[in-house]
Amino acid sequence: MIRKLLLAGAGALALAASGPALADHHQTAVEAPTLSAPKIEYTRWQLDNGLTVIAIPDNSTANVTTSLWYEVGSKHDPQGRSGFAHLFEHILSRKTVNMPYNMINRLTEDVGGVRNASTWVDRTNYYETVPAEYLEAMLWTHRERMANPVVDSEVFEKERSVVKEELRQRVLAPPYGRFQRFVIPENAFDVLPMRRPGIGSIEELDSATLDDARAFHQAFYGPDTATLIVAGNFEIASLRKLVDKYFADIPRRDNPVSLEIKGEEPVLTQPRIVNATAPNVPLPVVGGIWKAPSTNDPDAPAIELLSAIMSSGDNSRLHNALVRTGKAVDAAHFDQMSEDGGFIANFAVLSPGADSAEADAILAKEIERVRTEPVSEAELREAKNEIFSSALSQRQTAQGRAFELGEALVSSGDPDAADKRLDAIAAVTADDILRVARKWLRPEGEVELTYTAGEDDPSSYANPAPMPTFGSVPPPSGQPRAVLPEGERMAPPPPGEAPEVARADFVEATLANGIPLVSAQTSDVPIATITIVFPGGDATDPAAKAGLAEMTADLADKGTTQRDASQIAATLESLGASLNISSSADGTYASLTAPTVNLAEAGQVLVDVIVNASYPAEEVERERKRTLDSLTAILKDPGSLASLAATRVLYGDAPYGRVANPQSIEQIAREDLVAHREAYWHPGTAKIVISGGISAGEARALANSLFGGWTSDRPAPVPVDHPAGSEPAPRTVVIDIPDAGQAAVIAGVRTLARGDSDFYNLWLANTVLGSGSNGWLFEEVRTKRGLSYGAYSSLSQRSDTATLTANAQTKNDTADEVAAVFFEQFEKLAATPLSEETLQKRRLYLGGALARSLETSGGFNGQVATLMLRGIEPAEAFHVAERLAAVSPAEAQRVAERYLVPQDTSLVIVGDARYFLEDLEKMRGDVEVIPFDDLDLSRTELRKETAIEAAAE
Repeated sequence: MIRKLLLAGAGALALAASGPALADHHQTAVEAPTLSAPKIEYTRWQLDNGLTVIAIPDNSTANVTTSLWYEVGSKHDPQGRSGFAHLFEHILSRKTVNMPYNMINRLTEDVGGVRNASTWVDRTNYYETVPAEYLEAMLWTHRERMANPVVDSEVFEKERSVVKEELRQRVLAPPYGRFQRFVIPENAFDVLPMRRPGIGSIEELDSATLDDARAFHQAFYGPDTATLIVAGNFEIASLRKLVDKYFADIPRRDNPVSLEIKGEEPVLTQPRIVNATAPNVPLPVVGGIWKAPSTNDPDAPAIELLSAIMSSGDNSRLHNALVRTGKAVDAAHFDQMSEDGGFIANFAVLSPGADSAEADAILAKEIERVRTEPVSEAELREAKNEIFSSALSQRQTAQGRAFELGEALVSSGDPDAADKRLDAIAAVTADDILRVARKWLRPEGEVELTYTAGEDDPSSYANPAPMPTFGSVPPPSGQPRAVLPEGERMAPPPPGEAPEVARADFVEATLANGIPLVSAQTSDVPIATITIVFPGGDATDPAAKAGLAEMTADLADKGTTQRDASQIAATLESLGASLNISSSADGTYASLTAPTVNLAEAGQVLVDVIVNASYPAEEVERERKRTLDSLTAILKDPGSLASLAATRVLYGDAPYGRVANPQSIEQIAREDLVAHREAYWHPGTAKIVISGGISAGEARALANSLFGGWTSDRPAPVPVDHPAGSEPAPRTVVIDIPDAGQAAVIAGVRTLARGDSDFYNLWLANTVLGSGSNGWLFEEVRTKRGLSYGAYSSLSQRSDTATLTANAQTKNDTADEVAAVFFEQFEKLAATPLSEETLQKRRLYLGGALARSLETSGGFNGQVATLMLRGIEPAEAFHVAERLAAVSPAEAQRVAERYLVPQDTSLVIVGDARYFLEDLEKMRGDVEVIPFDDLDLSRTELRKETAIEAAAE
């Protein structure tokens, strides 16, 4: 859990990167050939009104993805209105003349689909993936939003409130949110509009008006600024007719405003230093940024490869130079290029006590080295294979191909740009890398940055270059549209005929040594995943050594009796392979994904790690320190901390309640890791899943060659008895973090095990409560009240008693209000008879999500391995629809009434207590308030022992 949560802490920096992170002494492992990827096949045409249409047919899927890409992005935000393209993305998703508020959500989720939208520098896109028979209905919705949107005060005010909560959640609450969203763009650009944060600011969002939104739409949105990409199971001739029917009569913009961005970034001739400060920064950051060219520049492919060489994976330069030496918790070198320009950046999140000047000097040394010495052919080949492997993963599904093509298209104007990018990357030489490094990473062109704890002071990171005045748009014309009365609205078209799609053969076999194997060819794309799962997991941790199973998994690839950590990383990365080993409450998963041509060779490394992981002492100490440092960042993030605390509250001292904490991590010795692996990673309990672009016969032969001879003299491990333990009394816990950017709210109850006969009843009831955008929690918290970016509930799957939790993040002064909504909806679900129509919509929603996950090798393996881990037949993954169909409204209400009882519910809130505590106490009575400085996750009380004694006095 620690490494996963790190993405919300120090690892948040990696979210801005084009690739993973981080190395120094590059290891050469294998002479793997450079990979390739199949081309994206498509058909393209254009309507008279300027709408471009791209079709990517694929009859191997039962779904279709419709996506509309407008060449309108955050760079088009008007003067004084940063974040406006993003705000308008929210607005345009909501209402039209014929669709009341959020009807689009119901039209997708209620038939088993999913929808969303996103904004980037160069574009905004709106997309849905639904069963293929609903293609016409989705095209109708896109027509509605293009031709008949309703931009009125209701949608404007609600969505502005939601966007402000999104800003708090993604920027103000996480430790490094301001750095990523505010500090970097302010100093990466001088004259281009990307200098402003794409998400905007609270002040400029507050100053916006409804007329601003209407003007923005009229200026930029029309068929002449859009590309429709349809991917999935359809006939092109039918699609052409539908496109003509729904889009041909939509006129171009009346008074088009140019999409062109004027201005060119000046060359920086003198380096400068920026020392930024912000609250809630647990570990300092050092680094630098440089100007970069546009995506279409001939230098772009070499810059992308340079970034991969510097920091993609553990066999990269910055990882060895900073992370492996213990100087930094994380490090990243990345480029961010768009149609008009971009930047290159590298940063290190320092370990406590590390010398910032030394770390900065190491970064500078690595930059100078790549500017003065050619990279090796091995480094270059490895970086290329990592990029091609990523493309193979993306291209497993029609939706993935559509998104790759769309992203490349909007920044280039060329639908072949995605394939041309890969061709150009394949052609890059070491000399090209040296040339672009010298050109773009000039010492005099660097803006050096530090980011440390202090006041929220924008002046500390202000760019000395005057902020330019950006473009504006003409005032809106006409009056806002309104949703038609119910009897006058046009209904969406009914579904067509569902296509016949052959499901991938599902094959079960047994290896020579008795290990069960499940395999399926889920794709023709030449990439596959091997997953091996072992029961045990976090529940086996001794109380004083919580995090042992997780640490055993995390450090398994840091050395074996055959290979050291660098050799493991070098071999896998040169093969375009990725290895992920993680623990869960009930077991450990080891998953290897690789191009099929390299799967057997990469599989040998997987076997070596599973069987021979040796946990070298120096690696253990290094990673122990890194984990402790990561915890420092994680515990400052309200959402991450609330999750950890809720686990302790709901399970107490039981095995499921143990979470890694600073005290327990310190107690784990190298010998503990070896002993855990030897005891629990056992051939007698192992189960294997293989899927992707590999036949069942090939999968069986490969599995036998890799694992068929694996035996052990040790007895198979015995499962932990009743890891959930007895149910603790419900608690209301507030962890007080003064000046927290937002409050995280979690309400949770104990429920049942995955194998319980009531599981599907409760799963469906929970889906009504809080799954997706049509869940009751989302509707009440976000849609009606605008209190959060999202509110959801989840039912965990465990071998023993699991939990159902509702969660949301909100501004501090509405934390108690969100909690009250949670309890109201719990009571409502327990007391309200559900209709068969309501349940059927939620059945389709769950079934559709499962079907989509089974289309990729990673998704297939995850679903099947999770079942096998808990002793459930793998074929259950294909019987979900019939299991859900058997759930009656009475049974769903019965389990809701049994479990969703507010007085039996525990509540955890992490935030600035002064804003909500008084009202919370009126609602809940006895509230445990734990100052952050008194927090101790190793104790069920969640307080340090001295703090408990002080409170008692």
